[in-house]
Amino acid sequence: MGEPAADPRRRVPRTDTLLADARLAAAVATLGRDRVKAAVVAAQHRARRGEITPEEVAAATLAGLPPPTPRAVLNATGVVLHTNLGRAPLSAAAVAAVVAAAGHTDVELDLATGRRARRGRDTLAALAAAVPDAAAVHVVNNGAAALLLAATVLAAGREVVISRGELVEIGDGFRLPELLESTGARLREVGTTNRTTLTDYARAVGPHTGFVLKVHPANFVVTGFTSAVPVRELATLGVPVVADIGSGLLTGDPLLPDEPDAATTLRAGAALVTASGDKLLGGPQAGLLLGDADLVERLRRHPLARALRVDKLTLAALAAT
Repeated sequence: MGEPAADPRRRVPRTDTLLADARLAAAVATLGRDRVKAAVVAAQHRARRGEITPEEVAAATLAGLPPPTPRAVLNATGVVLHTNLGRAPLSAAAVAAVVAAAGHTDVELDLATGRRARRGRDTLAALAAAVPDAAAVHVVNNGAAALLLAATVLAAGREVVISRGELVEIGDGFRLPELLESTGARLREVGTTNRTTLTDYARAVGPHTGFVLKVHPANFVVTGFTSAVPVRELATLGVPVVADIGSGLLTGDPLLPDEPDAATTLRAGAALVTASGDKLLGGPQAGLLLGDADLVERLRRHPLARALRVDKLTLAALAAT
């Protein structure tokens, strides 16, 4: 009789040996020892069942680990600011600012006095300097949040007057009318899909009007027999005009003559401009609020603003941008 075959389970590498393997060291550093250990144990069980050889346990462990989140990709879609791909990539300066802000920072501390200071004051100062036409500025966590806060403060229990041609869907099934109505505001739709006039707005404005909303239709175009009312004319109606320009372009750019910008919109008479920080501005996800000083202060002091505030990493990246 020959010698009995060796039990393959005896040849499976030990857990501590595998965790010390150089091939797994990077995974331990990024995912943590417990997660890698669980993948090691699963691979060892496969080896004991004969599904893989003992020599393949380390490779099977790596294959069984979750990929890094989020994963870097190449944007070959033809859409530069692609929502599904994270919109604007951060500049080198913004990335460096995020790294520097990852530790303890003076986000709400005045280093000169040792007392509590306004959150993100340096970022807000930088934004205000970039748009001198804004009497005051504030930042929340995205563009939809900026409009949500404005509607809550100005129109809860009141009416928002808006053209039917500007009742847009903003992505992932979220629609502007539903967002606004969630604040307790009532929508007063005017005009038609393709044509709205100043008279349409004037007939709708009354004692129950919270504000007139002007929305830039950034993700579609209506051509042909059309008409829309510019902010300059809406500002003559005697009620606040809130303009959602969407893209975050702060000042006019000759390469984008049809894209509304914050400075021009404010000069045209808008009481408040809302925009995103991660589109044409090229910064992190954020919602920008620029306009009348008293109005912005009301927004900033509203309890909802606390729930919509941005963290120190966003503030750092936005300031650098």
